[in-house]
Amino acid sequence: MNTPSALFVDLYELTMAQVYYERGMTLEAVFELTVRRLPEQWDYLVAAGLDRALEFLESLRFSDDDLAYLSTFAQFDSTLLEQLRTFRFSGDVWAPPEGTIVYPHEPLLQVIAPLPEAQIVETALLNQIAFPTLVASKSARTVDAAAGRPVIEFGGRRAHGAEAAIEAARATYIGGFEATSSVEAGRRYGIPVIGTMAHSFILAEGDETVAFDAFVSRYPGTTLLVDTFDTATGLERAIQVASQHGPNSVGAIRIDSGDFLEESRAARAQLDRAGLTDVRIVISGGLDEYQITALVGAGAPVDVFACGTNIVAPPDAATLDSAYKLVEYDGRPVSKLSAGKASIGARKQVWRAADHDLICRFGDAPLADANPLLVPMMESGIRTVHGRDSLQRNRERARSGRRPRSIVTAASLLD
Repeated sequence: MNTPSALFVDLYELTMAQVYYERGMTLEAVFELTVRRLPEQWDYLVAAGLDRALEFLESLRFSDDDLAYLSTFAQFDSTLLEQLRTFRFSGDVWAPPEGTIVYPHEPLLQVIAPLPEAQIVETALLNQIAFPTLVASKSARTVDAAAGRPVIEFGGRRAHGAEAAIEAARATYIGGFEATSSVEAGRRYGIPVIGTMAHSFILAEGDETVAFDAFVSRYPGTTLLVDTFDTATGLERAIQVASQHGPNSVGAIRIDSGDFLEESRAARAQLDRAGLTDVRIVISGGLDEYQITALVGAGAPVDVFACGTNIVAPPDAATLDSAYKLVEYDGRPVSKLSAGKASIGARKQVWRAADHDLICRFGDAPLADANPLLVPMMESGIRTVHGRDSLQRNRERARSGRRPRSIVTAASLLD
């Protein structure tokens, strides 16, 4: 797995660390990573990105090259560089398991470590948690909208960078997508990989019927892309090729443009008249939960939704309003009071009951008939068994509990 460099920090994390070390401020600190508010119209989040965050913490080392570069900064002295030479993350991490449904102000991650250690990892942890959680949540909403129809991920080419594309594919799988077009995501994470042809194959051949025939001959049961020139004509040619090759030679047709409701209805009627009732209809192109909700509500005969751009780079939620804040130092709760960005001091636990969540001080008496959301993922810099959940287990966890619920903050946190 490609984890971020130790230099994936903001400069102020290192300038603060230097002063912490100089002043002996190395006692236990608690930082919590939360989302302040949900994107408009969203009801929940799906926690994701934890595995990669833990991998980063386990492997975090400042190399000789890292230290050589830092030595060029006038504000850093040799004492800090020697501290960083032996730097290891030795703290604890508590978090909800990946795939858990979470809500604003509930910690997505809780870091308990000596203050400099917990501070230095701020940027990397926000980066590793917030984006996958955003994509997993968007994906879950899209799966909900599809109402049982499979959804697959085609977004790699539109993601903001190669690693973002791979992590987005993983996040969509946690959120309930069935497969990805990314071969690397399949290799790295064991996600089913799917894909057939692009318009370029048909354009390069020059004759749509010949192109379809070549592809079906090579890949029986394939999906044919029918809208390169004209969807109705392309569909007629796909039916012709399917009839020539016999049963099960064409598994599906894909429509990537136009009025999806009308095109899918026309395609279903055409396929059924030709006796190809088992050939499925796949649509793709700028889809997310909003378009899918409309299509399903209108009774569009679509069997599979293929989603890309609007999932890996959601137009309704470019980022999550996430923050990584110090809430406790040396056992003393601390709170930020900035307007619009206030934080609640003290380490917390979240208890999930049947109809609500209770956010309370860590160590308060547990809520009856409720389960703790945060569990130990790392102890003294080493993953626990909870931190080694399989991707499949995370995916299964995300299938349940996706609904609005009331969030109660315990009085002990508001004193």
